[in-house]
Amino acid sequence: MFRRRRRQADPETGAAVEREAPAPGRESGPWDADEPYPDHQRIDLGGLRLPVREGFEIRLIVPAEQIVGAAVLVDDSALQVHALAAPRSAGLWDEVRAELAESVKSAGGTTEEREGAFGVELIGRVPVEGQGTQTVRYLGVDGPRWLLHAVLSGQAATDAEAAATLEEVVRDIVVVRGDGPMAPKDTIELRLPPETRQAMEDAQDGDGGPDLDPFRRGPEITETR
Repeated sequence: MFRRRRRQADPETGAAVEREAPAPGRESGPWDADEPYPDHQRIDLGGLRLPVREGFEIRLIVPAEQIVGAAVLVDDSALQVHALAAPRSAGLWDEVRAELAESVKSAGGTTEEREGAFGVELIGRVPVEGQGTQTVRYLGVDGPRWLLHAVLSGQAATDAEAAATLEEVVRDIVVVRGDGPMAPKDTIELRLPPETRQAMEDAQDGDGGPDLDPFRRGPEITETR
Protein backbone atom coordinates (compact mmCIF):
# COMPACT_ATOMS: atom_id res chain seq x y z
CA MET A 1 0.00 0.00 0.00
CA PHE A 2 2.88 2.34 0.67
CA ARG A 3 4.94 1.59 -2.43
CA ARG A 4 4.72 2.80 -6.00
CA ARG A 5 6.00 0.98 -9.04
CA ARG A 6 8.22 2.93 -11.43
CA ARG A 7 9.26 1.91 -14.92
CA GLN A 8 13.04 2.01 -15.33
CA ALA A 9 15.43 0.72 -17.95
CA ASP A 10 17.25 -2.50 -17.08
CA PRO A 11 20.99 -1.64 -17.05
CA GLU A 12 21.88 -4.90 -18.85
CA THR A 13 19.15 -5.26 -21.47
CA GLY A 14 17.83 -1.70 -21.80
CA ALA A 15 14.28 -3.02 -21.57
CA ALA A 16 11.72 -1.16 -19.46
CA VAL A 17 10.96 -2.98 -16.22
CA GLU A 18 8.82 -2.11 -13.22
CA ARG A 19 10.61 -1.54 -9.95
CA GLU A 20 9.12 -0.72 -6.57
CA ALA A 21 9.89 2.80 -5.38
CA PRO A 22 11.21 3.13 -1.82
CA ALA A 23 8.64 3.37 0.93
CA PRO A 24 7.87 6.93 2.14
CA GLY A 25 10.40 8.27 4.61
CA ARG A 26 7.64 9.79 6.76
CA GLU A 27 4.15 8.79 7.73
CA SER A 28 2.04 11.48 6.04
CA GLY A 29 2.13 14.32 3.53
CA PRO A 30 1.26 16.50 1.78
CA TRP A 31 3.63 14.81 -0.60
CA ASP A 32 5.88 16.11 -3.34
CA ALA A 33 5.48 14.27 -6.66
CA ASP A 34 9.20 13.46 -6.72
CA GLU A 35 9.20 11.63 -3.37
CA PRO A 36 7.78 8.19 -2.54
CA TYR A 37 4.17 8.40 -1.40
CA PRO A 38 1.36 5.92 -0.65
CA ASP A 39 -0.47 4.51 -3.66
CA HIS A 40 -4.02 5.64 -2.85
CA GLN A 41 -6.92 6.58 -5.12
CA ARG A 42 -6.49 10.17 -6.27
CA ILE A 43 -7.89 12.41 -8.99
CA ASP A 44 -5.17 13.73 -11.29
CA LEU A 45 -5.67 17.50 -11.53
CA GLY A 46 -2.25 18.22 -13.00
CA GLY A 47 -0.67 20.36 -10.31
CA LEU A 48 -2.46 18.42 -7.55
CA ARG A 49 -3.34 14.78 -7.12
CA LEU A 50 -6.35 14.93 -4.85
CA PRO A 51 -7.47 11.98 -2.67
CA VAL A 52 -11.04 10.87 -3.22
CA ARG A 53 -13.46 9.14 -0.89
CA GLU A 54 -17.02 7.87 -1.24
CA GLY A 55 -19.49 10.69 -0.61
CA PHE A 56 -17.13 13.54 -1.50
CA GLU A 57 -18.23 16.28 -3.88
CA ILE A 58 -15.28 17.87 -5.65
CA ARG A 59 -15.55 21.32 -7.20
CA LEU A 60 -12.92 22.93 -9.37
CA ILE A 61 -12.38 26.63 -8.67
CA VAL A 62 -12.33 28.52 -11.97
CA PRO A 63 -12.55 32.31 -11.43
CA ALA A 64 -11.58 32.99 -15.07
CA GLU A 65 -10.20 30.57 -17.66
CA GLN A 66 -7.66 28.91 -15.40
CA ILE A 67 -8.40 26.28 -12.76
CA VAL A 68 -6.70 27.66 -9.64
CA GLY A 69 -7.89 25.31 -6.92
CA ALA A 70 -10.22 22.58 -5.82
CA ALA A 71 -12.84 22.25 -3.11
CA VAL A 72 -13.88 19.08 -1.30
CA LEU A 73 -17.39 19.11 0.21
CA VAL A 74 -18.55 16.48 2.66
CA ASP A 75 -21.60 16.77 4.92
CA ASP A 76 -21.57 20.31 6.38
CA SER A 77 -17.84 20.94 5.87
CA ALA A 78 -15.69 22.23 3.05
CA LEU A 79 -11.99 22.16 2.22
CA GLN A 80 -10.45 24.45 -0.40
CA VAL A 81 -6.89 23.79 -1.59
CA HIS A 82 -4.52 25.40 -4.02
CA ALA A 83 -0.78 25.33 -4.49
CA LEU A 84 1.62 28.23 -5.03
CA ALA A 85 5.15 28.26 -6.37
CA ALA A 86 7.79 29.10 -3.77
CA PRO A 87 11.51 29.91 -3.89
CA ARG A 88 14.12 27.24 -3.22
CA SER A 89 15.65 29.08 -0.29
CA ALA A 90 12.65 29.70 1.98
CA GLY A 91 9.00 28.85 2.58
CA LEU A 92 6.07 31.17 1.96
CA TRP A 93 3.59 30.29 4.68
CA ASP A 94 4.74 32.91 7.21
CA GLU A 95 4.40 35.65 4.60
CA VAL A 96 1.10 34.42 3.17
CA ARG A 97 -0.34 33.96 6.66
CA ALA A 98 0.45 37.58 7.53
CA GLU A 99 -1.22 38.73 4.31
CA LEU A 100 -4.32 36.68 5.09
CA ALA A 101 -4.53 38.19 8.58
CA GLU A 102 -4.34 41.68 7.12
CA SER A 103 -7.00 40.85 4.52
CA VAL A 104 -9.42 39.54 7.16
CA LYS A 105 -8.78 42.59 9.33
CA SER A 106 -9.48 44.91 6.37
CA ALA A 107 -12.80 43.13 5.86
CA GLY A 108 -13.78 43.82 9.48
CA GLY A 109 -12.88 40.42 10.89
CA THR A 110 -10.38 39.14 13.43
CA THR A 111 -7.70 36.44 13.40
CA GLU A 112 -5.53 34.54 15.81
CA GLU A 113 -2.67 32.12 15.32
CA ARG A 114 -2.50 28.73 16.93
CA GLU A 115 -0.55 25.49 16.65
CA GLY A 116 -2.53 23.02 14.59
CA ALA A 117 -2.24 19.73 12.78
CA PHE A 118 0.21 21.16 10.22
CA GLY A 119 2.06 23.69 12.35
CA VAL A 120 1.03 27.30 12.83
CA GLU A 121 -2.39 28.01 11.37
CA LEU A 122 -4.65 31.04 11.29
CA ILE A 123 -8.16 31.11 12.74
CA GLY A 124 -10.24 33.79 11.08
CA ARG A 125 -13.63 35.14 12.07
CA VAL A 126 -14.93 36.72 8.92
CA PRO A 127 -18.08 38.88 8.74
CA VAL A 128 -20.82 37.49 6.53
CA GLU A 129 -23.62 39.81 5.48
CA GLY A 130 -26.78 39.04 7.42
CA GLN A 131 -25.19 36.10 9.26
CA GLY A 132 -22.77 37.64 11.76
CA THR A 133 -19.34 36.05 11.48
CA GLN A 134 -18.06 32.82 10.01
CA THR A 135 -15.09 30.93 11.47
CA VAL A 136 -12.48 29.77 8.96
CA ARG A 137 -9.24 27.84 9.45
CA TYR A 138 -6.33 28.75 7.17
CA LEU A 139 -3.64 26.07 6.87
CA GLY A 140 -0.32 26.17 5.08
CA VAL A 141 2.35 23.57 4.37
CA ASP A 142 5.70 24.56 2.85
CA GLY A 143 7.16 21.94 0.49
CA PRO A 144 10.09 21.89 -1.91
CA ARG A 145 9.48 24.99 -4.07
CA TRP A 146 5.75 25.04 -3.30
CA LEU A 147 3.21 26.07 -0.68
CA LEU A 148 0.01 24.10 -0.24
CA HIS A 149 -2.66 26.44 1.09
CA ALA A 150 -5.85 24.97 2.54
CA VAL A 151 -8.99 26.55 3.99
CA LEU A 152 -11.43 24.69 6.24
CA SER A 153 -14.94 26.11 6.62
CA GLY A 154 -18.33 25.02 7.81
CA GLN A 155 -18.49 22.48 10.62
CA ALA A 156 -14.83 21.49 10.11
CA ALA A 157 -13.69 24.97 11.13
CA THR A 158 -14.91 24.48 14.70
CA ASP A 159 -15.46 20.75 15.24
CA ALA A 160 -12.39 18.53 15.59
CA GLU A 161 -14.20 15.36 14.57
CA ALA A 162 -15.56 16.92 11.38
CA ALA A 163 -12.16 18.43 10.62
CA ALA A 164 -10.34 15.10 10.93
CA THR A 165 -11.75 13.74 7.65
CA LEU A 166 -10.59 16.76 5.66
CA GLU A 167 -7.25 16.98 7.46
CA GLU A 168 -6.61 13.44 6.22
CA VAL A 169 -7.27 14.68 2.68
CA VAL A 170 -4.62 17.38 3.13
CA ARG A 171 -2.15 14.78 4.44
CA ASP A 172 -2.63 12.65 1.34
CA ILE A 173 -2.43 15.35 -1.36
CA VAL A 174 0.41 15.11 -3.87
CA VAL A 175 1.75 18.42 -5.23
CA VAL A 176 3.19 18.39 -8.77
CA ARG A 177 5.30 21.56 -8.96
CA GLY A 178 7.00 20.83 -12.29
CA ASP A 179 10.46 21.97 -13.33
CA GLY A 180 9.55 25.16 -15.20
CA PRO A 181 10.40 28.61 -13.85
CA MET A 182 7.66 30.25 -11.79
CA ALA A 183 7.64 33.44 -9.74
CA PRO A 184 6.97 33.07 -6.00
CA LYS A 185 3.21 32.97 -5.27
CA ASP A 186 2.30 32.06 -8.84
CA THR A 187 -0.56 29.58 -8.76
CA ILE A 188 0.37 26.08 -9.85
CA GLU A 189 -2.19 25.51 -12.58
CA LEU A 190 -4.66 22.65 -12.40
CA ARG A 191 -6.53 20.89 -15.17
CA LEU A 192 -9.57 18.68 -15.63
CA PRO A 193 -9.01 15.00 -14.88
CA PRO A 194 -8.32 12.96 -18.04
CA GLU A 195 -11.57 10.99 -17.61
CA THR A 196 -13.63 14.19 -17.48
CA ARG A 197 -11.86 15.73 -20.50
CA GLN A 198 -12.47 12.56 -22.54
CA ALA A 199 -16.14 12.46 -21.55
CA MET A 200 -16.58 16.11 -22.57
CA GLU A 201 -14.84 15.50 -25.92
CA ASP A 202 -17.02 12.47 -26.60
CA ALA A 203 -20.17 14.45 -25.77
CA GLN A 204 -19.11 17.30 -28.05
CA ASP A 205 -18.53 14.84 -30.88
CA GLY A 206 -22.15 13.72 -30.48
CA ASP A 207 -21.25 10.06 -30.71
CA GLY A 208 -23.33 8.91 -27.77
CA GLY A 209 -20.27 8.48 -25.58
CA PRO A 210 -20.23 8.32 -21.79
CA ASP A 211 -22.06 10.91 -19.70
CA LEU A 212 -20.26 13.86 -18.12
CA ASP A 213 -20.05 12.34 -14.65
CA PRO A 214 -17.30 9.67 -14.78
CA PHE A 215 -17.27 9.65 -10.96
CA ARG A 216 -20.99 8.96 -10.56
CA ARG A 217 -20.26 6.08 -8.14
CA GLY A 218 -17.95 8.22 -6.04
CA PRO A 219 -17.09 11.93 -5.99
CA GLU A 220 -19.01 14.39 -8.11
CA ILE A 221 -16.91 16.94 -10.01
CA THR A 222 -18.30 20.36 -10.84
CA GLU A 223 -16.82 23.77 -11.64
CA THR A 224 -17.22 26.93 -9.57
CA ARG A 225 -16.69 30.20 -11.45
